[in-house]
Amino acid sequence: MLRRSRSDVRLLVAAGAAAGLATAFNAPIAGGVFVLEELVRRFDPRTTLATLVASGAGFASAHLLLHHSTASNFHVPPLADPSLRQAPLVVAVGVFCGLLGVPYNAAVMKSLRVVDTSRWPVVARAALIGAIVGAIGWIAPTVVGGGDNLSQQALLGAGTVAGVTGLLVLRFGLGVLSYAACTPGGLFAPMLVLGSHLGLLVGLVGQLVAPHQTPDPAALALIGMAAFFTATVRAPVTGIVLATELTGSTTQLAPMLGACAIAMLTATALRSAPIYDQLTQRAVSAFKVNAAEAHET
Repeated sequence: MLRRSRSDVRLLVAAGAAAGLATAFNAPIAGGVFVLEELVRRFDPRTTLATLVASGAGFASAHLLLHHSTASNFHVPPLADPSLRQAPLVVAVGVFCGLLGVPYNAAVMKSLRVVDTSRWPVVARAALIGAIVGAIGWIAPTVVGGGDNLSQQALLGAGTVAGVTGLLVLRFGLGVLSYAACTPGGLFAPMLVLGSHLGLLVGLVGQLVAPHQTPDPAALALIGMAAFFTATVRAPVTGIVLATELTGSTTQLAPMLGACAIAMLTATALRSAPIYDQLTQRAVSAFKVNAAEAHET
C-alpha cells in the first residue's frame, strides 16, 4: 500500500514475524532476537530497530488491548545456584539434545517429502492425522495439544524415568506426524516439550546414579528446553532468551549457555542443517517448480 522497496518489504515481514512470536509466546525479547539471529541473520541498526520496535509493539498491544498477562508462561520452583560438580550432567544434557535434534530434523523433513509424493487428497490426509491424534487424545487427553501442560510438569521436576521416556517417544512421533498434516501449526511448542523432557530424564537418571552430583531435575529440564531448541534451530541466543522469558528464571543462565554450545557443536559435527534452513530450501524448490510449470502452461 505504501509502495515500499523490496528490501523494506522484507524488513517489514521480519518485523511482523517478531511481533507475532512475541505475542504468541509472551516473550518480546526472544521474538526480536529470533528474527535477527535466524531469519535476517544480521544486527545492523535499521533492521534491529524495526524488529525490536515491532516486537515490543505487538507485546504491548496484546497487554493493553486484550488484557494479555505479562507473567511468565511457566512456573519454575526456586532453583539452587549451579556448581561445577554438576557440570557432567549439564554436558550430558547438551550432548543428548544435540543427538536427538538431528533425527528430529531429519524426521520432520522426511515426513514432508512423503507428503510431497503422496497421492492422497490434502483434506483426507489431514483428516487421517487428526483422527490418529484424536484417538490418542481420547485415551490420554493430557499428552496431545500444544504441550504447555507437559512442559510445565517437566519444569516442576515431576515424573518417573519410564513415564518421561514414554512421553518423549510419543511426543517425538506426534510432533513429526502433526507437522506433516501441513495444517496451521508450528515447531516451537513441540521443541520445548521434547527439550524439557529430555533434560528431566537426564536429571531423573542422574538422581538414581549420582544423586550428590545431580542438579534439581527441574533445572535440567529448563536447560534442556534451551539446548534442544539450539540443536534443531541453531539459534543459541534465542534458545537461552526464550527459555528465560518463558520461565522468569535466571539462575541457570551459565549452564544453559554451556549446554546450548555443546548441543550446537554436536548437531553441527553430525552435519545436520538447521530445521528452518531446510524448510526454506524446500519452499524455494517448490516455488521454482511451480514457476516452471506456470511458464510451460
